Amino acid sequence: MHGRSGCYDWMALLLNKNPVTLLKELSAIKSRYQTLYARFKPVAVEQKETKSRICATVNKTMNVIQKLQKQTDLELTPLTEEEKTSAEQLKSHMPDL
Repeated sequence: MHGRSGCYDWMALLLNKNPVTLLKELSAIKSRYQTLYARFKPVAVEQKETKSRICATVNKTMNVIQKLQKQTDLELTPLTEEEKTSAEQLKSHMPDL
């Protein structure tokens, strides 16, 4: 059962356990957390760096397009609804754009 009674059931289970057993279990949980953190920290860093590179590339591309438009006196046709949706989704995931 979810909700409050589930929380109380969990608390009752903890209160009925041997404190030494609880400390050992907490130690194991902490160790597992540290292992997972060490394993996934580089992934998070790489993801952030990749996101920054993608944003920089998109920004440079947009600047080149704008310069080319000015040089050729051409304007792009308005975005389609699908293109607008895609642009909004990209911006929501990458606010640096």
